[in-house]
Amino acid sequence: MRFCITDDDSAIRSTLSQLIEDEDLGEVVEEVVDGSFLDASTLNLKQIDILFIDLLMPGRDGIETIRHLKDSFKGKMIMISQVESKELIGEAYSLGIEYYITKPINRIEILTVIRKVIERISLEKSIDDIKTSLNSLATAHHAPPSSQPITKQAHLYDVGKFLLAELGIVGENGAKDLLDILQFLYTYDQRESVEKHFPSLKTIFVNVAEKKLGAHASSIEINRETKACEQRIRRAVTHSLNHFASIGLTDFSNPKFENYASKFFDFTAVRKKMKELQGDSKILPIRINTKKFIQIFFLEAKRLLSQEKSWY
Repeated sequence: MRFCITDDDSAIRSTLSQLIEDEDLGEVVEEVVDGSFLDASTLNLKQIDILFIDLLMPGRDGIETIRHLKDSFKGKMIMISQVESKELIGEAYSLGIEYYITKPINRIEILTVIRKVIERISLEKSIDDIKTSLNSLATAHHAPPSSQPITKQAHLYDVGKFLLAELGIVGENGAKDLLDILQFLYTYDQRESVEKHFPSLKTIFVNVAEKKLGAHASSIEINRETKACEQRIRRAVTHSLNHFASIGLTDFSNPKFENYASKFFDFTAVRKKMKELQGDSKILPIRINTKKFIQIFFLEAKRLLSQEKSWY
Protein backbone atom coordinates (compact mmCIF):
# COMPACT_ATOMS: atom_id res chain seq x y z
CA MET A 1 0.00 0.00 0.00
CA ARG A 2 1.08 3.58 -0.71
CA PHE A 3 0.35 6.22 1.94
CA CYS A 4 0.22 10.00 2.14
CA ILE A 5 0.12 11.68 5.58
CA THR A 6 -1.29 15.21 5.92
CA ASP A 7 -0.85 16.85 9.32
CA ASP A 8 0.74 20.09 10.48
CA ASP A 9 2.20 18.26 13.51
CA SER A 10 5.55 16.70 12.58
CA ALA A 11 5.36 14.35 15.58
CA ILE A 12 2.11 12.84 14.26
CA ARG A 13 3.56 12.41 10.79
CA SER A 14 6.65 10.76 12.23
CA THR A 15 4.62 8.42 14.47
CA LEU A 16 2.36 7.28 11.63
CA SER A 17 5.29 6.77 9.26
CA GLN A 18 7.14 4.73 11.85
CA LEU A 19 4.12 2.52 12.54
CA ILE A 20 3.55 1.86 8.85
CA GLU A 21 7.22 1.05 8.33
CA ASP A 22 7.62 -1.10 11.46
CA GLU A 23 4.55 -3.21 10.65
CA ASP A 24 5.48 -3.50 6.97
CA LEU A 25 2.09 -2.15 5.90
CA GLY A 26 3.39 -0.27 2.91
CA GLU A 27 5.31 2.84 1.89
CA VAL A 28 4.79 6.45 2.97
CA VAL A 29 5.15 8.15 -0.39
CA GLU A 30 4.53 11.71 0.78
CA GLU A 31 4.10 13.83 3.90
CA VAL A 32 2.20 17.13 3.68
CA VAL A 33 1.75 19.88 6.30
CA ASP A 34 -1.52 21.36 5.01
CA GLY A 35 -4.57 20.37 2.98
CA SER A 36 -4.00 23.20 0.52
CA PHE A 37 -1.05 21.24 -0.89
CA LEU A 38 -3.21 18.25 -1.82
CA ASP A 39 -4.59 17.70 -5.28
CA ALA A 40 -6.56 14.64 -6.43
CA SER A 41 -4.78 14.32 -9.78
CA THR A 42 -1.36 14.39 -8.09
CA LEU A 43 -2.42 11.84 -5.48
CA ASN A 44 -3.77 9.56 -8.20
CA LEU A 45 -0.62 10.01 -10.26
CA LYS A 46 1.44 8.92 -7.24
CA GLN A 47 -0.98 5.98 -6.81
CA ILE A 48 -1.82 6.85 -3.20
CA ASP A 49 -3.98 4.10 -1.72
CA ILE A 50 -4.57 5.57 1.75
CA LEU A 51 -4.57 9.24 2.71
CA PHE A 52 -4.31 10.27 6.37
CA ILE A 53 -5.65 13.77 6.86
CA ASP A 54 -5.87 15.98 9.95
CA LEU A 55 -9.06 17.92 10.64
CA LEU A 56 -7.55 21.16 11.94
CA MET A 57 -4.83 22.68 9.75
CA PRO A 58 -3.81 26.34 9.37
CA GLY A 59 -4.47 26.68 5.63
CA ARG A 60 -7.23 24.45 4.33
CA ASP A 61 -8.81 22.24 6.98
CA GLY A 62 -9.54 18.54 6.65
CA ILE A 63 -13.27 18.84 5.91
CA GLU A 64 -12.72 21.35 3.12
CA THR A 65 -9.85 19.28 1.72
CA ILE A 66 -11.96 16.11 1.64
CA ARG A 67 -14.73 18.04 -0.09
CA HIS A 68 -12.14 19.15 -2.66
CA LEU A 69 -10.79 15.62 -3.21
CA LYS A 70 -13.78 13.30 -2.85
CA ASP A 71 -15.06 13.29 -6.43
CA SER A 72 -11.70 12.53 -8.06
CA PHE A 73 -9.38 10.88 -5.54
CA LYS A 74 -9.33 7.10 -6.09
CA GLY A 75 -7.89 6.09 -2.72
CA LYS A 76 -9.31 5.82 0.81
CA MET A 77 -9.23 8.59 3.42
CA ILE A 78 -8.73 8.30 7.18
CA MET A 79 -9.23 11.42 9.30
CA ILE A 80 -7.23 12.06 12.47
CA SER A 81 -8.11 14.82 14.92
CA GLN A 82 -8.31 15.84 18.56
CA VAL A 83 -11.81 17.21 17.89
CA GLU A 84 -14.64 14.94 19.10
CA SER A 85 -17.61 16.96 17.84
CA LYS A 86 -20.36 14.58 16.65
CA GLU A 87 -21.42 17.08 13.99
CA LEU A 88 -17.93 17.30 12.46
CA ILE A 89 -17.40 13.55 12.68
CA GLY A 90 -20.75 12.96 10.99
CA GLU A 91 -19.93 15.45 8.24
CA ALA A 92 -16.56 13.78 7.64
CA TYR A 93 -18.20 10.36 7.27
CA SER A 94 -20.85 11.77 4.95
CA LEU A 95 -18.07 13.10 2.70
CA GLY A 96 -16.60 9.63 2.33
CA ILE A 97 -13.89 8.98 4.90
CA GLU A 98 -13.39 5.38 5.99
CA TYR A 99 -12.56 6.04 9.66
CA TYR A 100 -12.26 8.93 12.11
CA ILE A 101 -9.48 8.51 14.67
CA THR A 102 -9.17 10.83 17.67
CA LYS A 103 -5.85 12.02 19.05
CA PRO A 104 -3.74 11.15 20.94
CA ILE A 105 -2.93 8.30 18.57
CA ASN A 106 -3.37 4.80 19.92
CA ARG A 107 -1.02 2.32 18.26
CA ILE A 108 -3.43 -0.62 18.33
CA GLU A 109 -6.33 1.46 17.00
CA ILE A 110 -4.23 2.87 14.15
CA LEU A 111 -2.95 -0.54 13.09
CA THR A 112 -6.44 -2.07 13.28
CA VAL A 113 -7.91 0.70 11.15
CA ILE A 114 -5.13 0.54 8.56
CA ARG A 115 -5.50 -3.23 8.21
CA LYS A 116 -9.27 -2.94 7.84
CA VAL A 117 -8.89 -0.33 5.11
CA ILE A 118 -6.27 -2.45 3.34
CA GLU A 119 -8.68 -5.39 3.51
CA ARG A 120 -11.44 -3.20 2.09
CA ILE A 121 -9.22 -2.15 -0.82
CA SER A 122 -8.37 -5.79 -1.51
CA LEU A 123 -12.05 -6.76 -1.44
CA GLU A 124 -12.99 -4.01 -3.88
CA LYS A 125 -10.20 -5.10 -6.21
CA SER A 126 -11.45 -8.66 -5.88
CA ILE A 127 -15.00 -7.73 -6.84
CA ASP A 128 -13.72 -5.75 -9.83
CA ASP A 129 -11.77 -8.82 -10.93
CA ILE A 130 -14.90 -10.93 -10.48
CA LYS A 131 -16.97 -8.58 -12.63
CA THR A 132 -14.31 -8.66 -15.34
CA SER A 133 -14.18 -12.43 -15.16
CA LEU A 134 -17.96 -12.76 -15.34
CA ASN A 135 -18.14 -10.45 -18.33
CA SER A 136 -15.57 -12.65 -20.02
CA LEU A 137 -17.57 -15.77 -19.16
CA ALA A 138 -20.72 -14.20 -20.55
CA THR A 139 -19.10 -13.85 -23.97
CA ALA A 140 -17.37 -17.23 -23.94
CA HIS A 141 -20.15 -19.32 -25.49
CA HIS A 142 -17.85 -22.30 -25.87
CA ALA A 143 -17.01 -22.49 -22.13
CA PRO A 144 -17.40 -26.07 -20.78
CA PRO A 145 -20.65 -26.23 -18.70
CA SER A 146 -19.03 -28.57 -16.17
CA SER A 147 -16.56 -25.88 -15.10
CA GLN A 148 -19.21 -23.27 -14.30
CA PRO A 149 -20.40 -24.49 -10.84
CA ILE A 150 -16.85 -24.49 -9.45
CA THR A 151 -16.16 -21.06 -10.93
CA LYS A 152 -19.43 -19.64 -9.63
CA GLN A 153 -19.01 -21.05 -6.13
CA ALA A 154 -15.51 -19.61 -5.81
CA HIS A 155 -16.72 -16.24 -7.10
CA LEU A 156 -19.72 -16.35 -4.77
CA TYR A 157 -17.35 -16.45 -1.80
CA ASP A 158 -15.53 -13.33 -3.05
CA VAL A 159 -18.82 -11.55 -3.71
CA GLY A 160 -19.83 -12.43 -0.15
CA LYS A 161 -16.67 -10.81 1.22
CA PHE A 162 -17.41 -7.68 -0.78
CA LEU A 163 -20.95 -7.54 0.61
CA LEU A 164 -19.68 -7.94 4.17
CA ALA A 165 -17.52 -4.87 3.62
CA GLU A 166 -20.49 -2.95 2.22
CA LEU A 167 -22.56 -3.96 5.26
CA GLY A 168 -19.85 -2.76 7.65
CA ILE A 169 -19.17 -6.18 9.21
CA VAL A 170 -16.20 -7.59 7.32
CA GLY A 171 -14.14 -7.62 10.52
CA GLU A 172 -16.84 -9.04 12.82
CA ASN A 173 -16.63 -12.53 14.35
CA GLY A 174 -19.79 -13.58 12.52
CA ALA A 175 -18.39 -12.69 9.08
CA LYS A 176 -16.85 -16.14 8.54
CA ASP A 177 -20.13 -17.78 9.59
CA LEU A 178 -22.04 -15.70 7.05
CA LEU A 179 -19.65 -16.79 4.30
CA ASP A 180 -20.14 -20.42 5.33
CA ILE A 181 -23.90 -19.88 5.22
CA LEU A 182 -23.52 -18.43 1.74
CA GLN A 183 -21.79 -21.62 0.58
CA PHE A 184 -24.46 -23.80 2.23
CA LEU A 185 -27.30 -21.86 0.59
CA TYR A 186 -25.55 -22.05 -2.77
CA THR A 187 -25.54 -25.86 -2.56
CA TYR A 188 -29.09 -25.93 -1.18
CA ASP A 189 -30.25 -23.70 -4.04
CA GLN A 190 -29.07 -26.28 -6.57
CA ARG A 191 -31.47 -28.85 -5.11
CA GLU A 192 -34.39 -26.65 -4.11
CA SER A 193 -34.80 -22.98 -4.99
CA VAL A 194 -34.35 -20.79 -1.91
CA GLU A 195 -36.84 -18.35 -3.41
CA LYS A 196 -39.54 -21.04 -3.20
CA HIS A 197 -38.49 -22.63 0.07
CA PHE A 198 -35.93 -20.96 2.32
CA PRO A 199 -34.48 -23.31 4.99
CA SER A 200 -35.10 -22.58 8.66
CA LEU A 201 -32.44 -20.80 10.69
CA LYS A 202 -31.95 -23.95 12.76
CA THR A 203 -31.25 -25.97 9.60
CA ILE A 204 -28.76 -23.36 8.42
CA PHE A 205 -26.90 -23.05 11.73
CA VAL A 206 -26.73 -26.82 12.28
CA ASN A 207 -25.33 -27.43 8.79
CA VAL A 208 -22.69 -24.71 9.23
CA ALA A 209 -21.72 -26.16 12.63
CA GLU A 210 -21.46 -29.71 11.23
CA LYS A 211 -19.27 -28.54 8.36
CA LYS A 212 -17.00 -26.61 10.72
CA LEU A 213 -16.55 -29.42 13.28
CA GLY A 214 -16.35 -32.35 10.88
CA ALA A 215 -17.95 -35.77 10.72
CA HIS A 216 -16.55 -37.01 14.05
CA ALA A 217 -18.07 -34.23 16.19
CA SER A 218 -20.48 -35.31 18.92
CA SER A 219 -24.06 -34.07 19.12
CA ILE A 220 -23.12 -32.04 22.22
CA GLU A 221 -20.30 -30.30 20.34
CA ILE A 222 -22.54 -29.61 17.35
CA ASN A 223 -25.28 -28.21 19.59
CA ARG A 224 -22.78 -25.95 21.38
CA GLU A 225 -21.31 -24.68 18.10
CA THR A 226 -24.80 -24.17 16.62
CA LYS A 227 -25.71 -21.85 19.50
CA ALA A 228 -22.36 -20.03 19.28
CA CYS A 229 -22.79 -19.57 15.53
CA GLU A 230 -26.27 -18.14 16.04
CA GLN A 231 -24.97 -15.66 18.63
CA ARG A 232 -22.10 -14.54 16.38
CA ILE A 233 -24.50 -14.01 13.48
CA ARG A 234 -26.97 -12.02 15.58
CA ARG A 235 -24.19 -9.78 16.90
CA ALA A 236 -22.91 -9.18 13.36
CA VAL A 237 -26.42 -8.33 12.13
CA THR A 238 -26.89 -5.93 15.05
CA HIS A 239 -23.56 -4.29 14.24
CA SER A 240 -24.66 -3.84 10.62
CA LEU A 241 -27.90 -2.21 11.77
CA ASN A 242 -25.89 0.21 13.93
CA HIS A 243 -23.63 0.89 10.94
CA PHE A 244 -26.50 1.92 8.66
CA ALA A 245 -28.34 3.83 11.37
CA SER A 246 -25.16 5.90 11.91
CA ILE A 247 -24.89 6.56 8.18
CA GLY A 248 -28.57 7.52 8.01
CA LEU A 249 -28.17 10.04 10.81
CA THR A 250 -25.36 11.86 9.03
CA ASP A 251 -26.58 11.54 5.44
CA PHE A 252 -30.05 10.11 4.76
CA SER A 253 -29.40 10.20 1.01
CA ASN A 254 -26.12 8.27 1.25
CA PRO A 255 -26.10 5.72 -1.64
CA LYS A 256 -25.13 2.83 0.64
CA PHE A 257 -27.88 3.71 3.10
CA GLU A 258 -30.45 3.91 0.31
CA ASN A 259 -29.26 0.70 -1.35
CA TYR A 260 -28.81 -1.61 1.64
CA ALA A 261 -30.67 -0.38 4.74
CA SER A 262 -34.22 -1.11 3.57
CA LYS A 263 -33.15 -4.32 1.80
CA PHE A 264 -31.55 -5.98 4.79
CA PHE A 265 -33.67 -4.53 7.60
CA ASP A 266 -37.26 -3.58 8.31
CA PHE A 267 -37.23 0.18 7.99
CA THR A 268 -39.02 0.59 11.32
CA ALA A 269 -36.02 -1.12 12.96
CA VAL A 270 -33.63 1.27 11.20
CA ARG A 271 -35.65 4.30 12.31
CA LYS A 272 -35.80 3.03 15.90
CA LYS A 273 -32.05 2.47 15.96
CA MET A 274 -31.46 5.98 14.58
CA LYS A 275 -33.61 7.43 17.36
CA GLU A 276 -31.80 5.29 19.91
CA LEU A 277 -28.43 6.61 18.71
CA GLN A 278 -29.83 10.14 19.09
CA GLY A 279 -30.44 9.39 22.77
CA ASP A 280 -34.18 8.68 22.77
CA SER A 281 -34.60 6.61 25.94
CA LYS A 282 -38.27 5.85 25.21
CA ILE A 283 -37.48 3.50 22.33
CA LEU A 284 -38.78 -0.04 22.85
CA PRO A 285 -36.46 -3.02 22.22
CA ILE A 286 -35.67 -3.37 18.51
CA ARG A 287 -36.60 -6.65 16.84
CA ILE A 288 -34.05 -7.72 14.23
CA ASN A 289 -35.12 -10.19 11.54
CA THR A 290 -32.02 -12.38 11.25
CA LYS A 291 -33.65 -14.72 8.73
CA LYS A 292 -34.47 -11.83 6.41
CA PHE A 293 -30.89 -10.56 6.68
CA ILE A 294 -29.43 -13.97 5.74
CA GLN A 295 -31.94 -14.44 2.92
CA ILE A 296 -31.20 -11.03 1.38
CA PHE A 297 -27.46 -11.58 1.89
CA PHE A 298 -27.64 -14.69 -0.30
CA LEU A 299 -30.00 -13.21 -2.90
CA GLU A 300 -27.91 -10.04 -3.18
CA ALA A 301 -24.73 -12.09 -3.63
CA LYS A 302 -26.52 -14.17 -6.24
CA ARG A 303 -27.66 -11.02 -8.05
CA LEU A 304 -24.17 -9.53 -8.09
CA LEU A 305 -22.79 -12.80 -9.38
CA SER A 306 -25.28 -13.08 -12.20
CA GLN A 307 -24.34 -9.70 -13.73
CA GLU A 308 -27.35 -9.52 -16.01
CA LYS A 309 -26.89 -13.18 -16.98
CA SER A 310 -28.87 -15.93 -15.27
CA TRP A 311 -26.33 -18.44 -14.04
CA TYR A 312 -28.77 -20.26 -11.83
